[in-house]
Amino acid sequence: MSADRDFDVVVIGAGLGGLQCAYILANEGRKVCVLEQNAQLGGSLQVFSRNKRLFDTGVHYLGGLAPGQNLHRYFSYFGILDRLKLHRMDRDGFDRISFEGDPTDYPIAQGYENFVQRLLPHFPREEHALRRYIADVKSTCDRFPLYYLRYAEHNELEDPALQVNARDHIASLTNDVKLRAVLGGSNVLHGGRADRTPFYMHALVQNTYIESAWRCVDGGSQIAKHLAHQARAQGVTILNRKRVVALETDGHGVCALRISDGDRFTCRQVVADIHPAAVLAMLERSAVRPAYRNRVQAMANTIGSFTVHLALEPGVFPYFDHNHYHFRDHDVWAPMNAEATAREGQYMLFTPLTHQGNTHVDSASIMTFMPFSEVAQWAGSHNTTAEPGTRDAHYEAFKQCKADEVLRAVAQRFPQLAGAVRGTWTTTPLTFRDYIGCPEGTTYGIQKEAAAPMRTYLSPRTKVPNLFLTGQNINLHGILGVTVSSVVTCAELVGKRYLVEKIQRETGGGEVTVKG
Repeated sequence: MSADRDFDVVVIGAGLGGLQCAYILANEGRKVCVLEQNAQLGGSLQVFSRNKRLFDTGVHYLGGLAPGQNLHRYFSYFGILDRLKLHRMDRDGFDRISFEGDPTDYPIAQGYENFVQRLLPHFPREEHALRRYIADVKSTCDRFPLYYLRYAEHNELEDPALQVNARDHIASLTNDVKLRAVLGGSNVLHGGRADRTPFYMHALVQNTYIESAWRCVDGGSQIAKHLAHQARAQGVTILNRKRVVALETDGHGVCALRISDGDRFTCRQVVADIHPAAVLAMLERSAVRPAYRNRVQAMANTIGSFTVHLALEPGVFPYFDHNHYHFRDHDVWAPMNAEATAREGQYMLFTPLTHQGNTHVDSASIMTFMPFSEVAQWAGSHNTTAEPGTRDAHYEAFKQCKADEVLRAVAQRFPQLAGAVRGTWTTTPLTFRDYIGCPEGTTYGIQKEAAAPMRTYLSPRTKVPNLFLTGQNINLHGILGVTVSSVVTCAELVGKRYLVEKIQRETGGGEVTVKG
C-alpha cells in the first residue's frame, strides 16, 4: 500500500460536517483524507450554474453570525469567518410568512424584543403569547450546552422537559389560529411534522436566525471552498470523484475502504459524513448486530423537496432582503406530511444576493415539499456530474408539470414573476439522493420524535469500534446543527472537555454571548 493511500483517519463525504471533522482532526495531528463521490465539494452547499446564473442547492441563509454568537465563534475557530462575503438581512423581517387570501406579510424579525414588536401590530392582544414564545425558545436552547459552546457531559435529549411537541406547544401559547400559524411557519426549515416534531428542534433552528440572519453574497459554496482551503492548510488530503462502495473490517473494526474505481485506502479510524443507513450498506452483514442495523434502517426520514430554479430577465423582479414562506391555509404543518395532499399552494421563495447589487435579481429559487413516492417510479435511475446517467421523457414531463404548478401559485402573489422567467431547472428527491447520498432524497435527515427523543438519537460512535458518524443525522441539520455535530463527533476521538475548551480559548474564551 502506497503512503498516499494510508491515513490515520478517512472521512467519507466532503459536506460541511466532513470538512469540519477533517480540519479538527488534522489540527490535532492526525493524518486525514476526505473522500467525496461528487465532482464538487460541499454536500448541500453545492451550487450549479445555468445561463450564467449561479444557484444554491441547499443553503439560502445563515444565523448566529454576529460577533460573540454561536456560529460566529465556531466559524472563527475554523478560520473562515473573515473570508466569507456576508450580508445581514432585513432586521425587521428576515422571513415573511403569508397565507392565501390574506394580503399581509407577517414579519419574523431579528432580536428578541424586535421579534415581539414587529408582530405586535398584527396581533395587538397577543403580547403575552409572543413573550412566552420567545422565553420558551431561549430556555429550550439553553438546555443544549454546545449550542452556546459550553462543556457538559450529559446527553440533553434525556431531559424529560424536551419531550414536547412543537405544534402542540405553540398552540398552548395562544388561541389565535393565525398567530399559531405564523409562529409555526418556520417549520419548513426543519420539515416539521405536526404529530412528531419536538419543540426543541423548532427552537434551536428558529433561535439562531432571530439572533441574527445573514445571506452569503454570491452563494453558499464559498463556505465549503474556504473550509476545504483551511483543511488542506492543516495537511488534509481531499479527493473528489471517489465513491466509497465498501468498508472492509477485521477484528479491530474498519481497516480499509474500497472505491468504485478500484482504489483502496487503509486507515485507523473512519468518520462518515453521510446518512447512517448508507454507511451500514457499505458494511458486511456480519460487521454489526442485526438489532443495530434494523434500528437505523427503520428510522423514518423527513420529507424530500422539489425546487424550481429560475433564470429571470434582469431588472424586472426585485431582490427581497428576506425569505418568503407562503401557505395555502393556517395548517402550516400539513405540507410536511408525506401522506397529505395539502402541498399545493405552499412554497418558499428565495432571491439571491450577488456582488452586482441588491435592487433586482436575475435568478430565484422556489422550494416546496415532495415525498419520494412521487418519483419512486424512476428510483432505478441515477444521474450526477461525476457519474452521468439519463432519465426518461416521462420524468422530464413530470418535473415540468410540477414546475408550472409551482410558478402559477407564486405568480398569484408576485405577478411580476410571470413575464420575467427566461429559463427553469428543477431538483427532486432523486437529485438529493444521487448527490447527497441520503435515502429517498430526505431534505433534513432522520425525523426526530417529540414523544421519545432518544428513539431517534444516534451516537457518533457506531457498533464498529473505529467507525464514527457525523452530519445532520447525529445532532441537527443546517449549518449550525452540522457544525455542532462535527464537534460532537471529534470529541469522541480527542476528548470533549479538551476540544470545547480549546475552541473557547481560540475564539475569545468562555461560552457564547446571548444577544437580542
